Amino acid sequence: MNEQIHPMAPHHLPFYLAPGNGTDVLMVAMGIFLVTTLIWIGTLYLRLHSLPERMAHKSEKLQFEIVAILCLLALFTHIHLFWVAGLLLAMIDIPDFGTPLRRIAGSVEKIADTQSNAGVESEQEAPSALTSPDVALTPIPDDLSAQKSENDAEQVVSRHV
Repeated sequence: MNEQIHPMAPHHLPFYLAPGNGTDVLMVAMGIFLVTTLIWIGTLYLRLHSLPERMAHKSEKLQFEIVAILCLLALFTHIHLFWVAGLLLAMIDIPDFGTPLRRIAGSVEKIADTQSNAGVESEQEAPSALTSPDVALTPIPDDLSAQKSENDAEQVVSRHV
């Protein structure tokens, strides 16, 4: 092959034109730039979409799960109203009604337990007509319980013989 330039072609070619036998350096550089830019823009886009979720998580809001769901809906449906609602919900402090109500319920339970315990104690102090003070329940001595178990064993053996 002849390496001569055509007589009608300009003798000085610009730097961005690739030679016929080499690699196009500008195309490779632009490809790397394009991939890097796409990754950077994608990261920025995902960080922007997760902004309300990160705000709610950082401040430990009660409505964190709702904000997270709204952010995911906005990401997958491209309905920006979900993202705005999530952002507003992440910024608002919803009052905590649960803790005071739990404390009230615990106090009421304690009051109810003390009143029922006081009623049980007063019933225990009053003697019942069914029990007599003369009869006391006593535990069975160990030697009697051993004799009873031996008698039971002998009866079982005599039945099988």
